[in-house]
Amino acid sequence: MVRRCEPADFASVLAVINDGARAYKGKIPADCWKEPYMPAAELQEELAAGVVFSACTQGQEIVAVMGLQDVADVTLIRHAYTRTTHQHHGYGSALLEQLRAQTQRPILIGTWKAATWAVRFYERHGFRLVSEAEKRVLLRRYWTVPGRQIQESVVLVDDRWRARA
Repeated sequence: MVRRCEPADFASVLAVINDGARAYKGKIPADCWKEPYMPAAELQEELAAGVVFSACTQGQEIVAVMGLQDVADVTLIRHAYTRTTHQHHGYGSALLEQLRAQTQRPILIGTWKAATWAVRFYERHGFRLVSEAEKRVLLRRYWTVPGRQIQESVVLVDDRWRARA
């Protein structure tokens, strides 16, 4: 079941993010990894900046989360994670499809270039990588990330974004 997260879900959302992010350890550059991957204060900042999370549940347990954030003229998919024990069961796909249906705006997704599994996931759902030059422009325009993260990231776009060009 996919549902919108409520304030009472904060600890579960944080736990799913930090559990799912373990996949990055040893894959992304060491200077980009931190423990925990997302501290509670950072999640609070993301919520304050307008990221709205949805969750996929199994029974009462939140097993996957994904956020939407409207920025200027686009919608960003933010912080998409599935608990490691629940990966490859369709939870991420269910969330992505539900969130895509919630907006008519172009959707952009940023992820680590070393997260090849994530890039393949989004490509299977119709998103396409942009060029290195466009990536830098988009990350500076729509995200607030450090320069080092810009170097190590990719951006994928949907058909609505490509149709604008």
